[in-house]
Order: sequence, then C-alpha cells, then structure tokens
Amino acid sequence: MTHSYDESENQGRGPEEPVVVRDRRRVDPQTGQVRPPGPAHAAPEPEEAPVEHAGPSLGDTIMDDAVSVVSDVEKELAERTADLQRLQAEYANYRKRVERDREAVVIGAKATVVNDLLPLLDDLERAEQHGDLTGAFKAVGEKLVSGLQRAGLESFGAEGEPFDPSVHEAVQHNTSPDVAGPTVTVVMRRGYRFGDRVLRAALVGVTDHEPAAAPSVGGEAPLDGGADEQQQ
Repeated sequence: MTHSYDESENQGRGPEEPVVVRDRRRVDPQTGQVRPPGPAHAAPEPEEAPVEHAGPSLGDTIMDDAVSVVSDVEKELAERTADLQRLQAEYANYRKRVERDREAVVIGAKATVVNDLLPLLDDLERAEQHGDLTGAFKAVGEKLVSGLQRAGLESFGAEGEPFDPSVHEAVQHNTSPDVAGPTVTVVMRRGYRFGDRVLRAALVGVTDHEPAAAPSVGGEAPLDGGADEQQQ
C-alpha cells in the first residue's frame, strides 16, 4: 500500500533535522475503519477578503471620544496655567510696590532726621568762616558732615551757579554786563537736598545781564565836559 505524506513540510530542512511523515489516508490500515475528518483532512479555511476601510462621509468627523477628552484636559490645563502666571505677575508687582513703599518710608525718616540737623550745619559753617572751627570741635564737625553726606545729604548754592527758582530763593537782585544771564552772585544761606527731595532752598542774591552802554558817536565829548571847558 502506498503511503501518502506531505513532502512540502520536509523541503528546506537541514540534514540533521528529523523527517516528518503525516498519514493522510482516509481508511485506517489497522482497523479498516474510515477515519473521522481531522486537522489533516479538514478543508482549508477560505481566505478572508480584505476589508476596505472607507473614509468618512461628508459632515462626519474622524476624531473619536478619547481625543476630545484629551483636548478638554489640555484646555483646562492651559486655563489653569494662565491663571497661575497671572497670579505670579500680580505677586511680583505687589512685592515691588511693597519694596518701593518701604524704601520711601526709610528715606522719609532719614530726611526728617537730617532736616533737624540743618541748623547745626549752619552754625558749623559760620564758625568755619569766622575761624572758630578748630581743634577737636573741628574734627567732630567734619565727622558729622561726612556722615550726613554718606547718608545722602547734598549741599547746593554757590556763587557763579545759574539761578534756578526751584532750588534758589532770591532775596536780592542786581544787574551787570559781566554775566550772561541770571546768576547767583551772593549766597546768604546754603541749600540742602536729600536724594531727590529738596530739604531747604538756598537764600541767594541774583544778578541779571545788563547790556553795556553804547559808545558816543564821532568821539564827541559829553555836554557836561564841554560846558566845564568853556567855563575854564
């Protein structure tokens, strides 16, 4: 009896691999009975036809529910991020405002203390002008002035400065052809500023420009001089 086996399974095998023999006979040679259909005799399953995926029709959307949920989460995350950034900016502005107010309070307190010491500085200046600021008294005065200057005190009001009505208080007024414009020529009391704040204006005398007298035409002598010569 001829044995039927599948040679396709043995094709491509190496010399060391065992040969597989499958008995595909419908009648069992030992019992003579017809064998029930098994995996070897089962009919081949039909191949599934490829499924054609048609695109969305007009008006349909290709976004599923999962994508829409993610979009909602991202939208809410963006809103919370914007709120956090806005809150952070407001807090930064609040800190700057607090620091600015605190600095203004400190400067105001220093200016109040320095303003109370201005009469003492006037006494020291007058004593120096009269030659009375000597010895230990002079050393103490110099330390006081240098300490106030380091704190931010600045004096102004000197002869030759251009007149500025915002920091100078004019109590005298003269004219002269020697100046080009309103100029401080006399300082009666020095002015002081602390930072950007003017603590006290300077008392000064101001001299304005006066055009020089025009020379006489033709070199003629004044009438008074001619009259005197005639009398002589």
